[in-house]
Amino acid sequence: MAVIKANAEDTKLLARLMRAEAEGEGELGMLMVGNVGVNRVRGNCLDFRNIRTLPQMIYQRPGGFEATIKGYFYQRARESEIKLAKRVINGERQHPATNGLWFYRPTGGCPATWYDQRNTGRFKAHCFFAPTRGDCPSVY
Repeated sequence: MAVIKANAEDTKLLARLMRAEAEGEGELGMLMVGNVGVNRVRGNCLDFRNIRTLPQMIYQRPGGFEATIKGYFYQRARESEIKLAKRVINGERQHPATNGLWFYRPTGGCPATWYDQRNTGRFKAHCFFAPTRGDCPSVY
């Protein structure tokens, strides 16, 4: 059962984002990007207060995703990415993005915190960060 509302177009939009942000990190990396996106919609906290839909989350300014600005977001969603997007919309979570609201690709190691959010781990090139349970209980 879906943990957020999403129609077919929303699902394709999330799939495009997952591909654009993490295609080089394989299926698991794309699932983690999807986790972060779904958590931002579920969270209604911190930088994502009043973000209630996938399109709002993807195109949020400031605080959105680099891929939507740099152009590689505009590749179409393939069936494989659409299936992955459906999995995260239905609540599948992958560590270290389980409760994450942020990720980024540093040039070196992952810092312990990023803008006061704790590091939950690294997957390939991306570091993931989550709020405390008290700051954002909806993602836990």
